[in-house]
Amino acid sequence: MDSAGLRSQSAGNMSAVGGNPAVSPPSLAPHHHAANNNGTAGGPMGGGPPAGGMNSHQPPVTPLKMPPTTGASHIPLTPGTPGTPGTPGPMPVPQTPSPAPPSTPHNPNFEVDLPHDLLQQGWRKYWSRRENRPYFFNRGTGETLWDMPGTISQGGFERNSDPLGISTPPPSGGGHPHNPHHHQQQHGVKRRASEEIGPQHKKMIVAGPWDLEIPTNVIMYERQPSLLPHPHPEVEVLRFSLMIKLRSSYQEMCSSREGIDAPKESFNRWLLERKTIDQGTDPLFPSYCFPEISMAMYREIMNDIPMKLVRPKYTGEARKQLSKYCEAARKMIETRGATSEGRKIVKWNVEDTLQWLRRTVGASYEDFQERLAHLKSQCQPHMTEAAKSSVEGICKKMYNLSCDYAAKVKEKNASILEEARINEHAVKLSVPHERSVWCYPVQIALPSPVQPTVEIMQDKDKTFLRYKGDMLQMNSLYFQKLEQLYRYGCADDRKFDYFLSRCYMLLKRYAAYFGTAGGEGAQNQGALPSAVMECLNKHFGVTFECFASPFNCYFRQYCSAFSDIDSYFGSRGPILEFKPNVGSFEANPPFCEELMDQVIIHFERLLEDSLEPLSFIVFLPEWRDPTPPALLKLEGSRWKRKQVVVPAMEHDYRHGFQHLVSKTEVSVKSLHGTMIVWLQNDAGYQRWGPTEDRVDALLDAFRPGRERERDRTQLLSPTRQPPTSIAIDHTANATMNNSSNSKSIPMSLASSVASSDMNNTSLAPTFITSAPSTQTQASLSTSA
Repeated sequence: MDSAGLRSQSAGNMSAVGGNPAVSPPSLAPHHHAANNNGTAGGPMGGGPPAGGMNSHQPPVTPLKMPPTTGASHIPLTPGTPGTPGTPGPMPVPQTPSPAPPSTPHNPNFEVDLPHDLLQQGWRKYWSRRENRPYFFNRGTGETLWDMPGTISQGGFERNSDPLGISTPPPSGGGHPHNPHHHQQQHGVKRRASEEIGPQHKKMIVAGPWDLEIPTNVIMYERQPSLLPHPHPEVEVLRFSLMIKLRSSYQEMCSSREGIDAPKESFNRWLLERKTIDQGTDPLFPSYCFPEISMAMYREIMNDIPMKLVRPKYTGEARKQLSKYCEAARKMIETRGATSEGRKIVKWNVEDTLQWLRRTVGASYEDFQERLAHLKSQCQPHMTEAAKSSVEGICKKMYNLSCDYAAKVKEKNASILEEARINEHAVKLSVPHERSVWCYPVQIALPSPVQPTVEIMQDKDKTFLRYKGDMLQMNSLYFQKLEQLYRYGCADDRKFDYFLSRCYMLLKRYAAYFGTAGGEGAQNQGALPSAVMECLNKHFGVTFECFASPFNCYFRQYCSAFSDIDSYFGSRGPILEFKPNVGSFEANPPFCEELMDQVIIHFERLLEDSLEPLSFIVFLPEWRDPTPPALLKLEGSRWKRKQVVVPAMEHDYRHGFQHLVSKTEVSVKSLHGTMIVWLQNDAGYQRWGPTEDRVDALLDAFRPGRERERDRTQLLSPTRQPPTSIAIDHTANATMNNSSNSKSIPMSLASSVASSDMNNTSLAPTFITSAPSTQTQASLSTSA
């Protein structure tokens, strides 16, 4: 949820987020039937229980203790994120059959019942219990066919004829010979994780404006799995419709009660402000907040009463706006229950301003603006008093509606769990040990109900997902990114049975969160340029983003808004609930003053509680006149090590909807300065301190055009260098102040282990120490 001051996006681009793309895509082919609830975990023969959907009899996925290494059981086996292919975990990683699948028990010679030349080529015949028909498997190439080799029509390999979904795609791309835009039918083909292709294939790296291969250097305490239910497409469709209804109610109340449009982005800022104090269970709707009346929403509505003021471009516009304000103020004070004294003051000031307008000729732009500011300062207190009860009623009504909608979503979730025979009250949670582990994604305690089928179609550089006629789209490059994040972060669906369903729900959730109006919510989702993130990692050891989403994250470890749906793609949950004690972080919060204020308090508490290296590099807009309290608090923090400003119009941000817009629209000029503040404890300052050379490198990375230079360099030399120990060797200092019985990690030994094993990331949290210190135990008990 990184932020930036971004320009609005056209309504055409946003329409697809709400399920109605501006251009109707070609008809969809039904997606692989086996990719959802029809998949099996019993290998290619299909003789096992359902693969993706853990039923109520299966235990929830919980952090697993890694097997101890010889002679040094307390040393971390590897830094990194859980869910990495090829590592131990709660479920074995499926591989290409080796040896070949067993033959049917009814006929021992069934396997070799083939012509001699096909047997020489490595072909064998097997029986699919799932499809109740034979298929053919080549032990040499791993290719699978439904039809006997040699009987397929000229043209070679067809996707439809690959029963296991593990064969290599055709070199020509497999398109229709006469129509390059022909879309192949994808019947019965399961989307499989790349690790299933076999050990002879190289690890897949998705190139783009991110680096998902950087391992984490963040250490935290093991935590309890989330009790939120798994998202379901039916629930997300309901949540989306209710959120659109809530937005419409806000606009209608502002219009009918106050005669104004709902302040732009006010609703989104209200969601952010409410979530800083919300204790409810719904990840989107505020449902348990005190006080019920949001002061953020109250202030924004009041600021537009009696009319919304905008900065005029010309003198004529300034004169017209002053005249309109006079009329609106007089009309409001006459129709509202204001005091007689207030009514007199407003009427007198309005009349005086109107007389000045009649007799003044040739006044300057500044004269009109100064007169308007004086009139507003005189009238606003009395108009605020007159409108107070009405505006408070709007804020309270919005909160009550949100609570009602959250209850409806909860009922829908309960009915789906009941239908799946999952008892949310019977789940057993293991108490997390107070031991340090490498940070890992949020895990959900409940098993997942079976997910319905979601169809997919890819057209050039766009990917379309459809569920029951509702169509969503995104750029195909970002769809591939989601696949890689899912591979790293999701532990309960190693066969990708529910991947498409969860991608659809992710798009639907963020469409509900930001709205469907053109450009709405983009400023809450903007991201720092890739060159800046690369510099932060290289010079300051940053491996973690405090505000991101699966769409705009640069690293595979990040915090985001939603613990449930984002966790499949590597999210560590909301930042205010995340309590690390070692690591280097980048924080670019959304532009909500209440959230920014709470975040600074949270960072200072974490720095106070940890003696290990801890660093937060905070990016905030340089707002002055007036300066927000969060900015003042940041500038006066005892943990501040340095503060610099990148001038306005001299740097770019990445568009908030980079997964939807075209490449030419991604970079957006920042209309305000960006303030960068380093908050670090002593150990963090020693390791990642803002030296002059490092700060100069960061400011140079902000220079416009650096992102294009980075992309050009990648095109010329696409070979990626292996990660260096700079990303994680500083964790060698992560020796907790343990009790007398515990042992700390030897500095040299931990550093060598970290640098040698950094590519072998673990599916479960890796343990760092045997017991935390008394001070860090106390820090865990404090609330965020």
